Amino acid sequence: MKTKLVFATNNKHKLREVSDILKDKIELLSLSDIHCNVDIPETSNTIPGNAKLKAQYVKEHYQLNCFADDTGLEIDALNGAPGVYSARYAGESKDSEANIQKVLKELEGKTNRKAQFRTVIALIYNEQEYLFEGIIKGEIIKEKRGNSGFGYDPIFVPEGYNDTFAEMGDEIKNKISHRAIAVEKLCNFLKDQ
Repeated sequence: MKTKLVFATNNKHKLREVSDILKDKIELLSLSDIHCNVDIPETSNTIPGNAKLKAQYVKEHYQLNCFADDTGLEIDALNGAPGVYSARYAGESKDSEANIQKVLKELEGKTNRKAQFRTVIALIYNEQEYLFEGIIKGEIIKEKRGNSGFGYDPIFVPEGYNDTFAEMGDEIKNKISHRAIAVEKLCNFLKDQ
């Protein structure tokens, strides 16, 4: 029997991406599947902290095994920003286009464009809490390229590739991304349970 797990997110892009990565390994339930319509507060000032907050909320209110992730784009020349504030870097509206434009503006004239995406997954499984991290290094280009993906994908080129995440398409991105690395660690852990 497949393991049932709630993915504590309202982000449809993330849900589809993680479903694609997991394929048939786990029966994935969304927050709407369990009738949780709350925008779970992300009040921690760290990526792992926010992932834990979301997972703990679901466990506390629904008593279900669950996991949550938080992801940040960390740019060397911006001292790790936008980091934990990646989704709302340009304001609370979580406008991806505005976030991208703010990053590009702040990097104007800077030669160091190294960056990394970091995902941390917090899993609460059989009353225990576990963390899984995925990091992919790359760089921020000077203008947007590509139409797939979401968030900062049009300006991020992973190391060893010439295409942005938004140019390479979901199939390739979902094999190499920060989220894919963290989800793979999660899957490997669950296989051993």
